[in-house]
Amino acid sequence: MHARRHAIAAITALGLTLASLAMSRAQALTAKQSDALAAYDHALGDFKSILAERRSQIEARQPLPNLPGQALYLARVAVISTYKDLTDAMPSRIGKPNKFEIPPAYFDADIEPLVDEYARLFEIMEAPPAGAQNSATPFKDVADLAAAIARAKGLAPVHAAAAGRISLGLFFAETNGKQNVRNARSNTYMGSLQTGPSEDRNGRRKWEAIKGAIAAADPELNARDDKEEAKARGTDHRFNHWTGVRDGLMNAHAELFAEIPAIVKTLPDPIDQMKLFELIQIVPTPTRSALKSGDLLNYRVSSPTIMKHLRNNSIFAFGQADRARNSASFREILGAMWLFKRKFERAMAKYAEISAR
Repeated sequence: MHARRHAIAAITALGLTLASLAMSRAQALTAKQSDALAAYDHALGDFKSILAERRSQIEARQPLPNLPGQALYLARVAVISTYKDLTDAMPSRIGKPNKFEIPPAYFDADIEPLVDEYARLFEIMEAPPAGAQNSATPFKDVADLAAAIARAKGLAPVHAAAAGRISLGLFFAETNGKQNVRNARSNTYMGSLQTGPSEDRNGRRKWEAIKGAIAAADPELNARDDKEEAKARGTDHRFNHWTGVRDGLMNAHAELFAEIPAIVKTLPDPIDQMKLFELIQIVPTPTRSALKSGDLLNYRVSSPTIMKHLRNNSIFAFGQADRARNSASFREILGAMWLFKRKFERAMAKYAEISAR
């Protein structure tokens, strides 16, 4: 009995000591640190909640809201943003590297499973429509089309190959390498290169203008094009992988293929080349101006609209310090595109695999 009383007293004393330590630790936080911790905990709770809600709706086959991915996306942005604010306030919270290659100051590796679930939900919500016309060789199609367009525009074989590699990077950046997908965050942009209806029409017009040159240089590819065009007739061309990629490339990127020799010289890293062409997709006008300036990396953008477009595409989007930026050079923009890096690495690996065949 005596021993039991001592044990209870010891446990009680230990509990009081732990509570006291927790209290002193909380008191040791500054107001800024405490606010940052509370904001992150709140954002993480919201992220878990919306993930669970979407999973429940999908499994119960309930109708999803319009743009069902938008709330998920914003919740993920909030988690990364508030974690960066937390590590700015408390550098000791910067942890180990993570499999997504997100800088550890922006992401706690312990929540990797939540982002895996996020990706699984998007895959379900963005599944291709029933009538989508898939290709058995989606990656090769992208590389072949880009290289053929580049050759038709007079590029040497080495630079045509770079066009193929870069375009495969665009495919991974836009859809993670999934063909004919819808878009859970937009009712406008769809398909393998995520184009809108007007962009697709524009790309088709431009393709018709060079089709003769394509046919003369590569009869086999031209025959494939005729076959896919016939198959897609009367449907949304964005949901035939071949025509969707073809028109997407022709719409925005093909006219800059002629710049590839200069781009490769300025940006020898293939991943930086992919980043630049992705910026043609995100902020086309300033990217073209930067290329024409003769000083690409130091060209600076300061338009609030352009900065907003960058943030909407995960560039300078996370944390108060990044979001407070009102201008950036292209060197800084390329450096801030770390969320694209893993996708481009996958594109590089796939391109190497295709080339080896």
